[in-house]
Amino acid sequence: MKKRVFISFDYDHDSDLKAMLVGQSKNPDSPFEIVDMSIKEAISNDWKSSARRRIRGCDVVVVICGLYMKSASGVSAEIKIAQEEGTPYFLLHGRSNGATKPVGARETDKIYTWSWDNLKMLIGGRR
Repeated sequence: MKKRVFISFDYDHDSDLKAMLVGQSKNPDSPFEIVDMSIKEAISNDWKSSARRRIRGCDVVVVICGLYMKSASGVSAEIKIAQEEGTPYFLLHGRSNGATKPVGARETDKIYTWSWDNLKMLIGGRR
């Protein structure tokens, strides 16, 4: 059975990376499916409740890290929700020219290299 994945990413800078991960989920040997994407804060005042409901329904949260994660307050909020809900998450290195850790991430959270083999392993819980 495929793992249900919630993608957390910086809407303002990394939508292209989200599209790449969605594309990978469609590979024939993909061990995961995308349930719902990260929510743009401006959608509603109650976006955190919606995010909590979506994260709770997933097996894992994939946090795509780009260059501007320090300013991505929505990503930090989604990580906090995942932590509160006990939903596993991991950080994925999104840019070849660098990536920063979101403010909400734990100091011990590692940013993993994004390769197809590595992604399948991480989704499977080996981290």
